[in-house]
Amino acid sequence: MNHRTLRSAITAVAVAACCIATGSAADAATGSATAAYRGGNNYDYYLALGDSLAWGYQPGSAGLGVKSGHGYADDLAASLREHGDWNLTYVNLSCPGETTGTMLDGACPYLSVSGQTYSVQTDAAVAFLKAHPHARILVTLDIGANNIDSCVDSTGSLDATCVAEGVSAAGTQLPEILAELKAAAGKQVSFVGMNYYDPFLAEWLTGSSGQTLAEQSVALSKTFNGVLGDAFAAYGIPVADVSSAFKTTDFTDTASLDGTTVPVNVANICEWTFMCAPSPVGPDIHATDTGYAVIAGTFEKQVWHRTGDRS
Repeated sequence: MNHRTLRSAITAVAVAACCIATGSAADAATGSATAAYRGGNNYDYYLALGDSLAWGYQPGSAGLGVKSGHGYADDLAASLREHGDWNLTYVNLSCPGETTGTMLDGACPYLSVSGQTYSVQTDAAVAFLKAHPHARILVTLDIGANNIDSCVDSTGSLDATCVAEGVSAAGTQLPEILAELKAAAGKQVSFVGMNYYDPFLAEWLTGSSGQTLAEQSVALSKTFNGVLGDAFAAYGIPVADVSSAFKTTDFTDTASLDGTTVPVNVANICEWTFMCAPSPVGPDIHATDTGYAVIAGTFEKQVWHRTGDRS
């Protein structure tokens, strides 16, 4: 990815974000892999919605994607059961490659291999919620990253127009998704949204130009996560602050990575995703088992906060 295209993308995203009126930003609490859920018998169902992160995608040894069974939603379901929701029914409707647009209208690119039987994820989620009007349901949602992932070409260049359009679409379509889900939800349904880590921090390891790119990518990430946060806030939905859990903006603190001292945000991306893994496994934006556990921890902290159980 070159400096000019990333700078153009950041500028375009900033302009797009300014044109989206979605309310004030949410106060998202920072989570951690060790912030265990301390609940009780609070939920009958856990409904996971979203993209490949909710699905639990990881690259296999040959680089082909597999459903790991250790995605953040899987981890969160296990934690809920371990800490009191023993009879919890876990329903995962996520689809790899889903964008805000396909979540609303269908045509998820990997629907045929996802194991899902629906045509449109939002419709399936609405149907589930309407079918359980009195149930205690936790709903988690991560969506939007694929709006801009496809804007990077094979040479690493970023199409600024594509990015701006993707961010703008997220800013208008995420509220539409949330409106449909909220309208279908019973009185005992709780929602938690999510923001994203920045996989392009791995560029830091490629030299001085890559370090500049990594710093610029964080600016784009902050703007994009702000758009998502505003949409969730407009519907009173708390956000699992994955960006902060990964220390995305922290270039000051350092950590050791294979014997080399690097910024902690770079170390986390390399250790908690497959962005620094050798070919054919990497580079891949998806989380490792540890990374998924960190993401689950951010959700656990929000769930703990909402249930008010501090036992």
